[in-house]
Amino acid sequence: MTNHTPSMPEKPKMGDYKRHLLVCTGPRCTEDGEAQALFETLGEKFKAAGIDKGALRVKRTRTHCFATCKSGPIMCVQPDGIWYYNVNETNLQRIIDEHLLGGKPVEELIYHRACSADEQ
Repeated sequence: MTNHTPSMPEKPKMGDYKRHLLVCTGPRCTEDGEAQALFETLGEKFKAAGIDKGALRVKRTRTHCFATCKSGPIMCVQPDGIWYYNVNETNLQRIIDEHLLGGKPVEELIYHRACSADEQ
């Protein structure tokens, strides 16, 4: 009997990032594909804002459903634990400028905040 150890797949690599933006593109948030269209603009918007690389880099990911299916597009900024609703073109630019660049969440667009460890 041979002692055969299966080979491990190559470990993936990922560049460093400061924040991770999750965008719901599921069918119930926006029925007209608005969330998907918004997601597709993020690359050029991040590049224009200078958050596509370097210390302020923001990683972006499409998700299928957050199970909070109202007033979309919906997005979540991690590790900040900030959940935004009604993320249209204008509101997205505010989130980029004020939160992702300025570090100050856009309060009137927030519908949920994750509890911090000291609040538990």
